[in-house]
Amino acid sequence: MIKKWHPQIATLLANESAQSLKTFLQQQKQAHKIIFPHSSNWFKAFELTPFDKVKVVILGQDPYHGDGQAHGLSFSVPNGVATPPSLKNIYKELALDLNIEPNASGNLERWATQGVLLLNSVLTVEKNTPSAHAKSGWVDFTDGVIDIISAQKQQVVFLLWGAYAQQKAALIDHDKHLVLSAAHPSPFSAHKGFFGCKHFSKTNEYLKMHNQKTINW
Repeated sequence: MIKKWHPQIATLLANESAQSLKTFLQQQKQAHKIIFPHSSNWFKAFELTPFDKVKVVILGQDPYHGDGQAHGLSFSVPNGVATPPSLKNIYKELALDLNIEPNASGNLERWATQGVLLLNSVLTVEKNTPSAHAKSGWVDFTDGVIDIISAQKQQVVFLLWGAYAQQKAALIDHDKHLVLSAAHPSPFSAHKGFFGCKHFSKTNEYLKMHNQKTINW
């Protein structure tokens, strides 16, 4: 499925970094490490948001590391799982910005199917061990994905929340796309500039200006 997302994906999955990543994940499995999300969801973001539908990219760092939380979309959790603190703050900003009441579910598939690519920089994590796979090769793959979007699409909105995501700004052609940066929505930093950033209304204003359908947040 992932190879159908864009022709260049096959190249990214065949390079030396990707082969090292494959070896690493096999070693983790052999060591009986518990990896989140389930392998069937590693590329869920790409399945729900095909390349030709991408209008917005929300960059996360790595998946949630608690039981049942990660399902392949940045900041999102499956139905029935408690909404994590960062997502609660995202919902708070939505209320401040667009007067949208917080959704009872933390499942953001409804955004993904509208063209919001919910992309973590690292697509797997070890249970209860945040950033455990940060140096495993995933970053090379997802940086390649950002390069493809930047080079081959027009007028995409990139939402970069927090210092880690903002490092990816260098991969994006700012003349072709809108890049919006703010503090991370975590409870530790949301008050430092995430609340009041109005990224959701700014995104829709930009999409409307370029004759694209807005996102029903």
